[in-house]
Amino acid sequence: PTGAELLFETFSQRYERGSTIITSNLPFEDWTSVLGSERLTGALLDRLTHHVSILTMNGDSYRLKQSAGRSRSAARAEQNQAIAEIVDPDTGEITPT
Repeated sequence: PTGAELLFETFSQRYERGSTIITSNLPFEDWTSVLGSERLTGALLDRLTHHVSILTMNGDSYRLKQSAGRSRSAARAEQNQAIAEIVDPDTGEITPT
């Protein structure tokens, strides 16, 4: 089965049995281009939007705001330094921060 079919199967099994939280930065009209099948997308969205509360959030990206003014290489160097500080280079053990 494709990833889209597995996703559909997962949501079909959970349908009206339990709560599910889904986040996406794509509007529903773009889901067909990702899932590949208009029929499958329609069936999936039918289940997802039944008994649902949809929260639409607009605003600046938190990650983008944090990285404003920094280059990608500077951000990567900072991440690598943080990782280097967490892992002891001699023992390979993770040190508490």
